[in-house]
Amino acid sequence: MMKSFKNANSELFPEEGKAKAAEPLMALSENLSAGDTSGVEPDLPMGTETILFVDDEAVILEVNRDILEFLGYRVFTASSGYEAVDIYREKQNEIDLVIQDMVMPGMNGAETFQALKELNPAVKVILASGYVMNRQIGVVMQQGCRAFMQKPFRLEDLAFKVREILDGP
Repeated sequence: MMKSFKNANSELFPEEGKAKAAEPLMALSENLSAGDTSGVEPDLPMGTETILFVDDEAVILEVNRDILEFLGYRVFTASSGYEAVDIYREKQNEIDLVIQDMVMPGMNGAETFQALKELNPAVKVILASGYVMNRQIGVVMQQGCRAFMQKPFRLEDLAFKVREILDGP
């Protein structure tokens, strides 16, 4: 089973920290793509819904798309808040859940969430961040965001949280 961890370098050297933190997920993604599911919990909740995954880091987008597709989901990706809003505007009738980063250049996570809510007040969003829950994240949660997940995700945590939000009101 994959263990989650916090990389001490992420605060001193953000880019190095992001790369180090993503290594276990990249390895998992490669294993899943090759059909190797050893070390993956056998009773993970799966689904067939459509998810929009938003993150400004290409490796995070790729890895989490692979993981969500392994879990059975159809996945759209966006590398910015602006792109996410455009995709959601065009495909909102197909998208069941949005998982979005909080810290992005240009349109940040709070602004992206507000724009999505203007398009669909009932949008289901999981907010993600490599930072611990802070005041800004708390404000977004109070405005109707369904859940917060600390990055990097463990496969099992992501699978259960996605199912919980999709199955909830």
